[in-house]
Amino acid sequence: MSRYRVLILGLLALAGCATESTTRTSSPARVEAARPLIAAAPAAAGPVWPASAPQIHARYAIMIDARTGRTLYQKNADVHSQVASTQKLVTALVLLQRGDLAGTLTIAREDTLVEPGKLNVRAGQTYSRVALLSAMIVKSENDAAAALARDHSGSIPAFAAEMNRLAREIGANNSYFANPHGLPASQYSTARDMAIIAFHAYREPLLRRLMATKYYTFLYADGRAKQLENTNKLLGRSMICNGMKTGFTYAAGRCLVSSATNGSREVILVQLGSKTNYIFNDAETMMQWGLNSGSPFSLASY
Repeated sequence: MSRYRVLILGLLALAGCATESTTRTSSPARVEAARPLIAAAPAAAGPVWPASAPQIHARYAIMIDARTGRTLYQKNADVHSQVASTQKLVTALVLLQRGDLAGTLTIAREDTLVEPGKLNVRAGQTYSRVALLSAMIVKSENDAAAALARDHSGSIPAFAAEMNRLAREIGANNSYFANPHGLPASQYSTARDMAIIAFHAYREPLLRRLMATKYYTFLYADGRAKQLENTNKLLGRSMICNGMKTGFTYAAGRCLVSSATNGSREVILVQLGSKTNYIFNDAETMMQWGLNSGSPFSLASY
């Protein structure tokens, strides 16, 4: 059985008992077409499971074993929710799995018109694709995402179609993406779908390295240098966290996809819709629990 089939079965098995959203260094990952079972999975949310898990503030959440994809914890994991900039993980996967990051691109005026945060690059300037990808992942810069998407597909709508196509291929069928950066509000996913996406992102070496980068120095075309600090405040603070992606809008709330390891086990946690600043503390508490005492959902016992 392929690792993706194991992932999909592990992430969706609980939904069946629901009661209630430089050059490229990695090789393209093959993705399997979504199974009919996944397409038919109910979109209604299940209860918090297991009851013994720590309490967190996020409205929607799921934690999986990063190696097997098995569910360790879920909270309203199948409810539609805006995911803000965490959907840049999908953007990165499209760029890595369907494109070539070698070489440079020239900034177009339309790339500069997105809302902050952004690098404030200027139309006509030329940058390496890897530098822009680094800025997008480390500091969540929206103009970097827009430029990469336009360069890749010719337009934002065409790139969004690629995002949705890839999401369906890997089994994230309960999502809709309209642009590469997460704004505005007419987009949605679920904690479970974002866990599937994160599972794939975790397997891309270049992306994995960028998600764990605390500081990145971006060099502008005019010679200026700007140090970008990762928006993931767990990096450098937590001994177990090894990366992934943040997101925030007033509509989406605070969103965080985080990963952690203790050397013998690896976990991925998705939190969406948190209305407090405790999301990083919650992540560390929950991932520590998952690494040390979380009981993986057993497919054999289902």
